[in-house]
Amino acid sequence: MEINEEVHKAYEVIKEGGIILYPTDTVWGIGCDATNAEAVAKIYKLKKRAETQSMIVLMNGEKMMYNVFKDIPEVAWQIIDLSEKPTTLILDKPRNVAPNIISSDNSLGIRVVKEPFCFKLMEKMKKPLVSTSANISGQPTPIAFKDISPEIIKGVDYVVNLHREKIGGKPSTIIKLTNDSQVKVIRK
Repeated sequence: MEINEEVHKAYEVIKEGGIILYPTDTVWGIGCDATNAEAVAKIYKLKKRAETQSMIVLMNGEKMMYNVFKDIPEVAWQIIDLSEKPTTLILDKPRNVAPNIISSDNSLGIRVVKEPFCFKLMEKMKKPLVSTSANISGQPTPIAFKDISPEIIKGVDYVVNLHREKIGGKPSTIIKLTNDSQVKVIRK
């Protein structure tokens, strides 16, 4: 099956510290191993984005979440279970990830994905996957592969060969949860 072949190719690039262009559960994303600071820095450079603007990290389930956050507010699980569309949660005090992916307020945006390609890739990596929209910072988010700028396509180490004809959905809803249980919607 071609998905497994693409997972294998993407994994080989990521484990060497490379960056990939891949389809997510929302829009096309640029990704790398979220624990590799040099790979994360390559994405900031490609996007011409300041390292102060943190990026989202994808995870494939509870085990990975507890590896990154010691304390996860109960409401986080409720939101994950109840969300009908892709939802990014910003949680406090991440650990075991590259320091340059953590926000200045010591938080990290994460999304648990079931999308088969991302899910299988993380199963193989056993690490979270960076996910940031496939555009130069400040430019519109491309919703389809054909809208991605040549500069981005040339700038990554591997372009996943799946779903290139699919039109992506909207970027995810973003909800910030603090350890003292405050909930704030950042992007609907």
